Amino acid sequence: MTASHPPTSGPAGTATARTSLRATGAVAALLGGPLFLIGTVLHPGRDGYSIAAVGQLYGVTHDVQAIGLLLQVISLVGVLASGGLRLGRHAALGWYSAMAGTLAWFGLIVFDGSHNPVTARYAPQIVHTPADLDTGGAIIVVPALLLFPIGYAVLASLLARHGRRWTGLLLGTGAVVYTVGGLLIFISGPRSPFIQILEVAGATLYAAGFVALGRAVRRAA
Repeated sequence: MTASHPPTSGPAGTATARTSLRATGAVAALLGGPLFLIGTVLHPGRDGYSIAAVGQLYGVTHDVQAIGLLLQVISLVGVLASGGLRLGRHAALGWYSAMAGTLAWFGLIVFDGSHNPVTARYAPQIVHTPADLDTGGAIIVVPALLLFPIGYAVLASLLARHGRRWTGLLLGTGAVVYTVGGLLIFISGPRSPFIQILEVAGATLYAAGFVALGRAVRRAA
């Protein structure tokens, strides 16, 4: 019988694992940002009557955004675990903040994409209004509106301090602008054209930030 060999361990095995994590993080970043942008661009009107009129498209756009967000989480985990950008001893805070914000926004996107089409069918006049925000929804929506922009602002600060200013600026500014667009739903009403304008503008910067992050990780490797 041929003797079996144990898995590679020690410095060589650690280096191989880190290389795999860096590669995974880079690819996930390069895919996750643009997918999120595509879902945002294709997003239909936010009022209940528009949502009811487009049928399954509303849910599909949220599915695309959700997949993009999951890929972004994978990229953040991969970069952190591999030490891909060598951002110092306290780098974990920035990565964990961005992960928390991304996961919170993932929950909001899934909730919004499943809840609003049902509400639009039976009570379109209350979709994306304070009248439709009960305790269960608020538990998901309110933390996401806080954690998403704050998480990426913290990561942006970390990246800027370590020579990745443009990557941080794109991610942080994009997340904040996109969130402001979402908040306008409750300030100006779901029919406001500025919602889509700000969300697409923010998602464009945000996606560009993840592309820049993916390229930076590849170069660092």
